[in-house]
Amino acid sequence: MWPFVIILLLALAALHFWWRAKFRRAQETAAREIELLKQEQQQSAAQNQARQKAVFNSMVEGLLLLDENGRVQLANRSFKKLFGATNDIIGKTVLEVLRLNELAELIGQLGPEQRWLEREIKFPGAPERWLQISAAVILDSDEQREGTILVFHELTRLKQLERTREEFVANVSHELRTPLSHIKGYVETLLSGAKDDPQVSVRFLQTIERNAERLKLLIEDLLTISELESGRVQLNLQTLALRSVVEKVLEDFKARAAAKSVTLVGEVPELQVRADFGRLEQVISNLLDNAIKYGRNCGQVRVGARAVEGDKVEVFVQDDGPGIPSEALDRIFERFYRVDKARSREQGGTGLGLSIVKHIVQNHGGKVWVKSELGKGATFFFTLPPGEK
Repeated sequence: MWPFVIILLLALAALHFWWRAKFRRAQETAAREIELLKQEQQQSAAQNQARQKAVFNSMVEGLLLLDENGRVQLANRSFKKLFGATNDIIGKTVLEVLRLNELAELIGQLGPEQRWLEREIKFPGAPERWLQISAAVILDSDEQREGTILVFHELTRLKQLERTREEFVANVSHELRTPLSHIKGYVETLLSGAKDDPQVSVRFLQTIERNAERLKLLIEDLLTISELESGRVQLNLQTLALRSVVEKVLEDFKARAAAKSVTLVGEVPELQVRADFGRLEQVISNLLDNAIKYGRNCGQVRVGARAVEGDKVEVFVQDDGPGIPSEALDRIFERFYRVDKARSREQGGTGLGLSIVKHIVQNHGGKVWVKSELGKGATFFFTLPPGEK
């Protein structure tokens, strides 16, 4: 009997240890599997987070994610670039980051009933900046606010273009209205009986002709600048002898210069430039025309050139007229900008010549600028690429 009991106890003990070892191995296996599952979940979460971050950072618009207390949880690369922000903005309120009350008010208007809003906001200070801000509230399953997402879209360039377009339309309307009103007025006067007086009719018809010519020049300049700004102009670039081009233009302006007793001086050495002949002639003609028109009577206009560092050829047109005020130097190449509006219109200018010069030179890869002092004349400079050797 006792041997059987002993054997049974030993068998039970062995079975207990066997099951215990098996249970321990099962626990270890389960622990390893749980650990692997945790690692996979962490890896998957990290990958998802990395993908989300990559998507956010690839956005052109700035993105800001706020928690339920209005503190920054995430800011993408475009937002940081837009506002010069760094990583230390995390955890701060939007007012601490941007110091813009209008934005705080926009966020405050969001809620369960108003889940999305959009505003255009002008940022204070210089330079002028406009942003379109889209704000959306994030709600949980109980309609409680979990956070806010803000998307910032840069509007500054668009606003500048809109203002330029409005100014352009206003200027064109004004420039067209003046000669048209003159033409209409003189035609009505002629039809009312002035045509019966030969001397009056001739004088009126001459005035109509001058205003019609001004309209023609204005329309031609508008078409030219429209083509240049649209990028549709195809330049026929070739290597040109700069002196020959300048001498031809000087010859064309001899009669106009003689009418004001202006001496034309060419000081262009033997230089080769790579340019479109017709457009280069247009640039020099516009600058020379202005120099004669606004220079002093019995004065002198010089056209010169030199090779400069940076593989460029620099050309200048200089007059000895009254000069240009310092406050006008930065605006002189704007469309329709005139230093002396009354005198410019009296001289027949359209206000587009220097803007055309700027665009032609820029299309050649050069730049244009002016130097002037009151009472000491003005010198206009532009650069061109050198000709091929």
